[in-house]
Amino acid sequence: MASRRLIFLPIIALLVAGLCAGQTPALKLLKIIPLPGVAGRFDHFALDIKGNRLFVAALGNNTLEAIDLMAGDRIQSIPGLGKPTGVLFLPDLNRLFLACGDDGNVRVFDAATLRLLKTISGLEDADNMRFDAKAGLIYVGYAAGALAVIEAAKAEHIGDIKLAGHPESFQLEKNGGRIFVNVPDAQHIAVVDRGRGAVKATWPMADIQANFPMALHEAGHRLFVGCRDPARLVVFDTETGKRVADIGISGDIDDLFYDAAGRCLYASCGEGFLDVIAQKDVDRYERVERIVTAPGARTAYFSPELKEFYLAVPERKSQKAEIRVFEIK
Repeated sequence: MASRRLIFLPIIALLVAGLCAGQTPALKLLKIIPLPGVAGRFDHFALDIKGNRLFVAALGNNTLEAIDLMAGDRIQSIPGLGKPTGVLFLPDLNRLFLACGDDGNVRVFDAATLRLLKTISGLEDADNMRFDAKAGLIYVGYAAGALAVIEAAKAEHIGDIKLAGHPESFQLEKNGGRIFVNVPDAQHIAVVDRGRGAVKATWPMADIQANFPMALHEAGHRLFVGCRDPARLVVFDTETGKRVADIGISGDIDDLFYDAAGRCLYASCGEGFLDVIAQKDVDRYERVERIVTAPGARTAYFSPELKEFYLAVPERKSQKAEIRVFEIK
């Protein structure tokens, strides 16, 4: 069991550059949860809202970290995993799915006990995962260019959708039939028809490259793409496929989230900043906060239900590994 040391910060002096005059900061640091003994970088998160648990793929440590958010403590660490990347919690099935890039396995755990139930193999360089709740299907980005299709209830690999390169972040429409996929090696965004199981269009990204994270505002018909070369946020109209805006952001972006209630985006960047970008209207955006975090702190998760934002800070020199929990104001 990890140390039960919990650091509460009742008064936080957030170091912010570019905050609009008179505007209340969007994020307030609530607490820091230490992760002693966890080395290397982090990858994706999953959240159990009812159970107040955060699941963290500690890629560099080859572990899955389960955290009690209420107690501010690590519940369990599952070791011996080969490069854990994507993690997906399905409350209706009470299952936790974990993709591992080194061995190409998706491991299925009982979410209550974290006992391994099944292993789905043959998914080389398995990475991001998304769930289509209506169809009961999990999509997993893997290999040199494919989305694996897994039937969630049976935990069976039932098909593949071919892509032109390894998929990074991708987003599913809830009320439509498309998947938007970042394919940085091919310098484009692939638009997948889920019904046909095939790419129907590509949107070029030749001039602004290294498109890794992505967020979707389906009701507003806007797709947001975070890029590293150069460091830009690019906005697409999902009805036309046309680029409607792009603005400068901090370097080494890795996660990106759209907050519909706050009409803003949160971009976690490994340069050591958390950018808050206000949506002035559907085609006009402005960075209003640049919160200093830590070098390499680029893996994050946003919960609109709990109005909380979780940021993983890796161990580097004097900086210890930890999860920073922010309240959305």
